[in-house]
Amino acid sequence: MYKPLPESVTIKASGIHDLGLFADQTINRGTNLGTTHIKIENTIIRTPLGGFINHSNTPNCAKVELHANGQEPFKKTWNLITLQDIKKGEELTLRYTFYNV
Repeated sequence: MYKPLPESVTIKASGIHDLGLFADQTINRGTNLGTTHIKIENTIIRTPLGGFINHSNTPNCAKVELHANGQEPFKKTWNLITLQDIKKGEELTLRYTFYNV
């Protein structure tokens, strides 16, 4: 069954902007939380995970391009990786690279 978000995160009101992603439990540094963006040809598509994460100049997560064997050359995907341990209740943040802040 498809789940738009990993079980370790939820969407709540954010002090940064509107809604954000928050840890429902402690998340260890280096955890791959899943796909945030998919690029097919010249179009970038945000997944629910990518759609609710807010920008920070001191982020606790990073968007990392995923390279899969046999992946079509015109398709790219990016996953959200934690840069540090995230405490329960803490907002997950990312430095935006696709959008202007």
